Amino acid sequence: MTSLPCRSGRHNEGSGLYGQTLGRCKPLDNRKLIFKLNWDIIIVDNKNETLGRLNSTNDFVFFGLQSWDIDIGSNCKNMAIEVAKTNRVLYINRALDRKSKYFDKKNKIIQHRLEVFRKGELLIEQVQENLWVCTPSVLLESINWIKMVSLFNFFNRLNNKRLSKDIKEAINKLGFKDVIFFNDNDFFRGVYLYDLLKPSIYIYYIRDYLNFQPYFKRHGNRLEPETMRRSDLVVSNSNYLTQYAQKHNKNSFFIGQGCDFSQFDASKSFTMPKDLEKIKAPIIGYVGVLHSDRLDINLLVDVATKLPEYSFVLVGPEDAEFSNSKLHTIANVYFLGPKDVDSLAAYIAHFNVCINPQKLNELTIGNYPRKIDEYLAMGKNVVATQTETMKLFSDYVYLCSDADSYIEAITKACSQNNNDSASRIDFAKTHTWKNNVKELFAAIEKAR
Repeated sequence: MTSLPCRSGRHNEGSGLYGQTLGRCKPLDNRKLIFKLNWDIIIVDNKNETLGRLNSTNDFVFFGLQSWDIDIGSNCKNMAIEVAKTNRVLYINRALDRKSKYFDKKNKIIQHRLEVFRKGELLIEQVQENLWVCTPSVLLESINWIKMVSLFNFFNRLNNKRLSKDIKEAINKLGFKDVIFFNDNDFFRGVYLYDLLKPSIYIYYIRDYLNFQPYFKRHGNRLEPETMRRSDLVVSNSNYLTQYAQKHNKNSFFIGQGCDFSQFDASKSFTMPKDLEKIKAPIIGYVGVLHSDRLDINLLVDVATKLPEYSFVLVGPEDAEFSNSKLHTIANVYFLGPKDVDSLAAYIAHFNVCINPQKLNELTIGNYPRKIDEYLAMGKNVVATQTETMKLFSDYVYLCSDADSYIEAITKACSQNNNDSASRIDFAKTHTWKNNVKELFAAIEKAR
């Protein structure tokens, strides 16, 4: 009997479907493999819960805006890690561009890219079982300043060709077959890769409406729809963005959002961080990047001014507008700066109420704020701005439309002292990366 291809990444004796030498399949985290005659694999855990279903020969290439070596959280990285539990994965780092080569030399990531570029050979590193990271050796032209569409398209196609050459080389070196290409929100460097790489399936993943930002807007308003039309399917973590995608590709699916709850465990006891010790309760807290495009500074000023008996604690790096805002002059507002990811749960644990004061605009209306799941997983009462995406949380979060409703909700949430925390925790923990990838696999099957 012919043995099936092993996706564990370990090769030993045995003949495969394509004649290559294959190894004994190592159990996938105590999962069982159920083989069917059409060579599909259904992956189930020990509770017989179906995790996903894909053709046994499919390998994945993850590509997009966020490199493997970035410091912040990344949907693309988390999804790649989850997919690698059942399929082989190649993750493509962002390539060096000409502007960064000359003007961003102090950045550690750029220094690494320069080292690879100077050697003239792409770098492939295995970071865990079934998962490799490729750093391209090419130099891309910095072209977003070009206004003329035809000239921009010429150089953008050139950049795509340079990238595709390195990606093809990495795919061939690893022996990947029947590749599913996953493009994370990169409609500049990924628009022509469907034609240049010819993958079995090309997926465009939209998690942010980037065309709200001036950098992306100039050419993105035509390139993102074009990328969607070229794709076999589009997936999104937001119903709002899924509806936008469906205007350009009928095979557009909402697949939800994942979250890593290993740090956010309400059953643990967290020591109060020292910089919280002298701040009086009740503490109304926010954890995350303080970016004026996403958060409403005026709303925060209004609410903090009208609730002087409450302490407003903001944990995270600030952009220039936040740094120069009136918030820094209000006595009951505390900026604690950026913190290590491992320490964030301790801050959340000692907040009385968590907030997400989003600004309403095209960037945020369809954005899925992962921090809401992190807050809820810690059992906290949450007050947030009502957006299209936040409707998903309406049974577990106080949703507000203005300063007055924020004030009313914060007051009420503090008086409840985290009642119904168990239901909030249970709801948040349905948003796992396992479930997210399960929905991704289902979307792929629908689009076949």
